[in-house]
Amino acid sequence: MSLTKSLKPGGRFGLASTESRDPIGYAVAALNRVAQSELIDRIGLRRQAEQAVFTVTRTGFRTMTAASRTFARAGRRDAAGVRVPGVARPGTFDLTPTEDEQMLVDVATELAEEVLRPCAAEADEACAAPDAVLTSALEVGLPILGVPEALGGISEERSTVAGVLVAEALARGDLGLAVSCLAPGAVATALGLWGTEEQQQTYLPAFTGDEVPAAALALNEPTVLFDALAPATTAVRDGDGFVLDGVKSAVVRGAEAELFVVGASLEGAPVLFLVESSTPGLSVEGDPAMGVRAASLTRLSLSGVRVDEGAVLGATDGSTYVECVRLSRLAWCALAVGTAQAVLDYVTPYVKEREAFGEPIAHRQSVAFKVADMAIELEAMRLLTWRAASRAAAGKDVAREVALARQLCKERGMQIGLDGVQLLGGHGFVKEHPVERWYRDLRAVAVMEGSVLV
Repeated sequence: MSLTKSLKPGGRFGLASTESRDPIGYAVAALNRVAQSELIDRIGLRRQAEQAVFTVTRTGFRTMTAASRTFARAGRRDAAGVRVPGVARPGTFDLTPTEDEQMLVDVATELAEEVLRPCAAEADEACAAPDAVLTSALEVGLPILGVPEALGGISEERSTVAGVLVAEALARGDLGLAVSCLAPGAVATALGLWGTEEQQQTYLPAFTGDEVPAAALALNEPTVLFDALAPATTAVRDGDGFVLDGVKSAVVRGAEAELFVVGASLEGAPVLFLVESSTPGLSVEGDPAMGVRAASLTRLSLSGVRVDEGAVLGATDGSTYVECVRLSRLAWCALAVGTAQAVLDYVTPYVKEREAFGEPIAHRQSVAFKVADMAIELEAMRLLTWRAASRAAAGKDVAREVALARQLCKERGMQIGLDGVQLLGGHGFVKEHPVERWYRDLRAVAVMEGSVLV
């Protein structure tokens, strides 16, 4: 694995003072200027203007998708794309990161500490990641982590373990911002894993260049009892292409995304489709949730969206889609581990310093045992996640391992967040401390599908 493309000279990160390019941000700023004008008082529209600012900030505009880039078709449609080989692991049980993997972790940790953590509270409130954060993520090469070196990426072999380690490190800064930073790389990784030569030659050059597009993996749906392996979104054959209809939820940065990987049911089997944002029939609206708010979650509506036969990503028998879901769930496990670690790191010194009845509350067995349980559960979550990642990197079946990791991470991760709030007492309920935000983010692990991929 070559890291020359992923490290910023000097190894430090700075927050640029650039204004967000988010179109919703511009619109809100414009509405704010209107709301400050004396003219609206004279014409009796003060209340309506203030309500408009509030509504847009909370729910976002319903707009057509971004159409700022044209992807030029290249390569042969019927030719298999470049595939990176699996990792040859020794027979001994050793999950120690390699030298290259550790270097990536160090860079991601620095990014999390110096860039993500200071911006997390503001990004959560604004439901958007600052441009400076996204730029820093691009500078360290996050979008090309899973792209084969032959196609301009940094992977000489399957990067599942590296992806899990990086996701965990970023989530220690903030889970929502980590998802925002990792979303374009999820699409690039999917193209590297399953794309044809035409798809790779058409789309991956954009991800390996200087102007990396926002992109999103859209699997989640706003339906009751949603089953990730049986999407309600449909794809119907129409001549030499397909027509897609349905609604996707929790789509990361959907308002600015230029490329979507959409899951849909085709003739009874779940299939992935590449859909460019300029395709007629797409529309996006803000869809902020309880947690992961910094990821700018949106709802993507597809109404009679027509794509050609070359838009199918991977196999049409459902195998590619199932693998995508499993690798996505593995990524969410890594994010849960990182966020749970942040909770433990914050709570441990707090209970040692917080005094009640003349002594630190850590001296109480009920508190000490709870912190110990958090550490034990966290270590179990990490080991199950790393083991599943190791098998996936080697090209082995990971159905059982991912299922175990996801079950533990979604239950115990949420419990660790809750315990963190409880141990802080009244401080756990207020936004002055970040634990309440981490608790909200950890609840998303049980319901999120897609968005990220390793």
